[in-house]
Amino acid sequence: MKVAVFSDVQGNLPAMEVTVEHILDWNPELVVMAGDLVNRGPSSRACLELFEPLRRERGWLPISGNHEAWVLHRGRECPQDALDAAMHRFADLTFRQIAPVAEALHGWPDHISFHAATEDSWVHVTHGSMAGKRIGISARVPDEDLRDRLPEGVSLFVGAHTHKPLQRYLGRTQILNVGSVGSPFDGDVRASYGQLEFRGGRWHTHIVRLPYDRARTERNFMESGFIEQGGPLAKIIFEEWRRARVLLASWHYRYMGAVYSGEISLERGVTEFLQSLQMGEPDTDALNYR
Repeated sequence: MKVAVFSDVQGNLPAMEVTVEHILDWNPELVVMAGDLVNRGPSSRACLELFEPLRRERGWLPISGNHEAWVLHRGRECPQDALDAAMHRFADLTFRQIAPVAEALHGWPDHISFHAATEDSWVHVTHGSMAGKRIGISARVPDEDLRDRLPEGVSLFVGAHTHKPLQRYLGRTQILNVGSVGSPFDGDVRASYGQLEFRGGRWHTHIVRLPYDRARTERNFMESGFIEQGGPLAKIIFEEWRRARVLLASWHYRYMGAVYSGEISLERGVTEFLQSLQMGEPDTDALNYR
């Protein structure tokens, strides 16, 4: 049995197209999209429209990620104030982009489980972990903290959310984080997805890395209006994509308190942060991202 799991496309159409082509060539029996297909990127609607025929005609399965939930929430709720609107302008832009086809996101499950030829081969797939969509599993999570993040009685647990591919064990439970198709955070700009194959009585897992046309993605960021219309934080999101590093968590740590207290404006906080990156200041806060 062969299974492909990909996640965190985040509106990056060229990366998704290459990943879909590679999966189709590998020809697995089951394909799971483990959430965050949309948001934080310029082409969310195009990615959703690419996925939908694969779901309908080939049986590819979707899982809801935190960004699907967040974009749908932003579509239902009005901004609390001007700062809230500015902070989340990129998500509001995404909702407006996908609004004509947003119905396709409704009803996606949070978890999918299946097994291969034996009853002791159960696999559990979700976006983050059993602790929530926004709580993933990375190399920095100690074993004692993993127990609340894993289901009981599975042979293999598959998650994503951190944008960092990972293979590890907790006891006899194998753990696979498939990373990110559209915006990896491990310093490798290539798209990432996971291959699972059941043979010899056990699951074998493999992380696939794929180059894609990044110049085209950069044009999409610019020409779609994502940078111009997505608010100040869209510039940091773009820089995360460009560097394949998590940056927004560091920005929150350094500037969010001052922005909320009114000490500095959101725009100034973003500008100063990006200038510090250009000057080569170490991004030590991001090292603690999980």
